[in-house]
Order: sequence, then structure tokens, then C-alpha cells
Amino acid sequence: MSTFMAKAHEVQRKWYIIDADGKPLGRVAAQAAAILRGKHKPEFTPHCDCGDHVIILNAAKAVLTGKKLLQKQYYRHTGYVGGIKAVRYDKLMQERPEFAMTKAIKGMLPHNTLGAKALTRLRVYAADSHEHAAQKPEAWTAEIK
Repeated sequence: MSTFMAKAHEVQRKWYIIDADGKPLGRVAAQAAAILRGKHKPEFTPHCDCGDHVIILNAAKAVLTGKKLLQKQYYRHTGYVGGIKAVRYDKLMQERPEFAMTKAIKGMLPHNTLGAKALTRLRVYAADSHEHAAQKPEAWTAEIK
């Protein structure tokens, strides 16, 4: 019996909603990255883009366990000499919770064109409302601890 290989034009994409309220940021990000890749499907093919769309709600209410909120920092560089900037996650989660969630998910996706394409199917909202009702999204039922 030959191995099944999914083709990009044959993939059926669904929309899923993940509620991050009270759940660890990393656990939600890991689950979202797996859905974006399509790893939850039986026809998953590593070299094919067969993932689904993901909507994450309540990103501002996601929690960071331990002392990560005060000790973990987001670094970026301006491009100038000595231009490194650091922001603690307590400030980042207050001001840009969507960015913190997106950054966590981006780090869990492949760092190539497949990962970039998968990231375009991610929508993150700080509140519990979204404008994708026309796509008839389903709630993700698997438990996120």
C-alpha cells in the first residue's frame, strides 16, 4: 500500500476558535500552532500546507505561569549600535497581548514558507468578540491544561 500524500489544492480548511481565558499562553500557542500546521488531521503531510484557520479570543486574559510575567522579556533591535530594546511581559501583556500570543505561535511554526503561510491563517483578539461569524467557526473542543 502506498503512502497518502495530501495536495495543497485538495485540502478542506475549517475555522476553529480557541478561548485563551485563564489558560497558559504557551499551551494555547502550542495547540494553535498544531492546528495551523494541520497536525490534528489524519491526512497531515509535513511538506504540504494542510492546516486550518484559528481564531484566538481573550488573549489579554491568558496567563504566564511562575515568575515569567516579571522575568521574561521581549527583545528587539533597532538596527543601530547599542540599539537593543527590552520589554517585560507584564507590560507587553497589558499593552499588546495579541502580539505576545502571535510571537509565541510564530516561534512554534516552521521557519520557512510553510510557517509564513500558516501564520496568515491566524487571528488573535484581546477581547471575546470577533468578526468572522460568516465563516461559521467551531469551538476547539480538545482540552488545553
